[in-house]
Amino acid sequence: MEDISFKIKQKALAIGFHKIGVVRAEPLYEESEHLKEWLEKDYHGEMAWLEREPEKRANPKLLFPEAKSIVVVALNYYTPHEHEETSAKGKVSRYAWGDDYHDVLKEKLRELLAFIKTLDTAADGKICVDTAPIMDKAWAVRAGLGWLGKHSNVITKEYGSWVFLGEILLNIELKYENEPVADFCGTCTACLDACPTNAIVAPYLVDSNRCLSYATIELRSPELPEEIMENLNGWLYGCDICQDVCPWNRFEKPTEEARFEPRTRNVSADLEEILALSPEKYAERFRRSAMKRTKLHGLQRNARALKKSSDKSLGRSLQTKIE
Repeated sequence: MEDISFKIKQKALAIGFHKIGVVRAEPLYEESEHLKEWLEKDYHGEMAWLEREPEKRANPKLLFPEAKSIVVVALNYYTPHEHEETSAKGKVSRYAWGDDYHDVLKEKLRELLAFIKTLDTAADGKICVDTAPIMDKAWAVRAGLGWLGKHSNVITKEYGSWVFLGEILLNIELKYENEPVADFCGTCTACLDACPTNAIVAPYLVDSNRCLSYATIELRSPELPEEIMENLNGWLYGCDICQDVCPWNRFEKPTEEARFEPRTRNVSADLEEILALSPEKYAERFRRSAMKRTKLHGLQRNARALKKSSDKSLGRSLQTKIE
């Protein structure tokens, strides 16, 4: 059991994962209660799928009945590029600069699962990458990959919070991690202080309804809420403010995964170009990109909002000069 666990970890690192932990597949009682309370406050906004199958989110055996162990991995996606600070362009969240992380993680996890099956012919498993009803962050914390930051992202000592998470539910027993990593956020409130809409309503608690990332990606309304409009800070897709200010992200390291390098014009996107996209051009440009998530109408809505916000700021500036 210990020998197989060691070989799995070594293979995971060879495949390109940056952190790996193994935990017992058991119900998440405390974490599921926190999720229930969060949902009851309607902090999930329009993300109705988070309400579905809560029992599966709490118990991995309902997702994969044979589950005995969970292999949890983290993949560093940081690339050292910078946004262009100009009103003609909109900033894109770092996680969406390159190829869709779902595709990259699933490919690597499939390779790891195939390897595990060579170690034990009776082994079988289920791969999960955040689209499945599973609590990725909770399992990453339990597996000792990092701790839950006050901005609700998992923070690792080695790579900060610039990591994607994934799991393999396995039907075999393995050697499990002894205990989670301690919370090293301490008294720091940098993420809470920096959020322009106060979406982090308390440490470890985010109200999606106020979040720029939620509004620019998940919200399906034809127009953005006024509070969001007034605080976009140049963000077209997503928002990295709470991660950018996190002291632990001073320890970031560029990833070796070439597919996370930015696609052309994906760090800062030209607003006029976005507004001129036809459905066909949109599908071509964002094929196998995480930016498909917001759809063409959502991306163009965000671009219009940024232009409107920029025009208002320019108007105020001119009025101040006149006065």
